[in-house]
Amino acid sequence: MKTIIDDVERDVFITKKRGNKNTYLRVKEDLNIYITTNYYTPNREIEKLIEDNKASISKMILRLKRKQEKDENFMYLGKKYDIIYLNTKDIVVGQDKIFLNRTYDINKWFLKEAKRVFKEELDKIYEVFPRKIPYPSLTIRTMKTRWGVCNTRTKRVTLNLELIKKDIKYLDYVVAHELSHLVYPNHSKDFWALVELVIPNYKELRKEMREYE
Repeated sequence: MKTIIDDVERDVFITKKRGNKNTYLRVKEDLNIYITTNYYTPNREIEKLIEDNKASISKMILRLKRKQEKDENFMYLGKKYDIIYLNTKDIVVGQDKIFLNRTYDINKWFLKEAKRVFKEELDKIYEVFPRKIPYPSLTIRTMKTRWGVCNTRTKRVTLNLELIKKDIKYLDYVVAHELSHLVYPNHSKDFWALVELVIPNYKELRKEMREYE
């Protein structure tokens, strides 16, 4: 089966199983549509499902395209680098190129850099923070739905590893945001007023960051 999404013909692959009670629609890495449904679901019902969900399918395809574009580029602190593969032990960052071995664990390097950069920015924001707060412990990990988290009970700030790929202004905003939770464990007007004292253009940064989600 085929269908047209945004003027592009896409293949529709249908898997029918006797044990399936529900019908599932997915877009995979090849940007085609995959349907898993009950063995007795007629094709006309599948065609209607696709037609009714074309807007959602279009958004799924767009998100995958953006992800694939990002994966093809090496992003570090908001700058895009061309990847040059060499027989080298370490990653070497040039002016607009990054040199590395194909077998090198890039995420390991990102984590190493994040530990250094995130600590530096945390110290910088903490020094100018307008309210007296305890110095938090720092955790770095990959998170799917958040850029940062603050545990007000343990005084621990967790930052998303993906921030190492973004412009440092976004990291500074997230740090200020999480430190502000040590004063206001909510998103009240007072909380946002405190964030604004540290990051005056936080509203603009928040809007820009939503495009990465």
